[in-house]
Amino acid sequence: MRTERGSTMPLMIFFAAVVLLLVVLVVDAGTAYLRRQELDALADGAALRGADLAAQGTDAYRHGIGSDDLDLSVASARRAVRAYLTEVGALRDHPGLRMHVRVTADEVVVELSAPVELPLTLPGAPLRPTVRTSAAAVVRPDLVE
Repeated sequence: MRTERGSTMPLMIFFAAVVLLLVVLVVDAGTAYLRRQELDALADGAALRGADLAAQGTDAYRHGIGSDDLDLSVASARRAVRAYLTEVGALRDHPGLRMHVRVTADEVVVELSAPVELPLTLPGAPLRPTVRTSAAAVVRPDLVE
């Protein structure tokens, strides 16, 4: 007579492996989500700073503000965003942080991306995935539809 002793062991090993993979997935997803939240806050602050300083051109010093809007300076916006990210320690705290600043007629858009160090890695997953975010600061709300 054949016994069924030990037939549950492979099933338990399989379920333990599935639970372990789920734990790794949840921990890594949580880490990536928190990094994205940090980058969201940095992008918001950088866009506000860039919009604020990009609208303060030399025309205001030469001719005064008057009734017209100031033109946005792309170079001023980029300098302001980089200075903000340096000032708050983002470039130190997020190695590999990359920024892209885009200026349109009515807004300053800041796009940030940074690699994420995941505490656990799934087999076949990228070793350093990248998290991206963007934020915009509207300078002239009357131009927005």
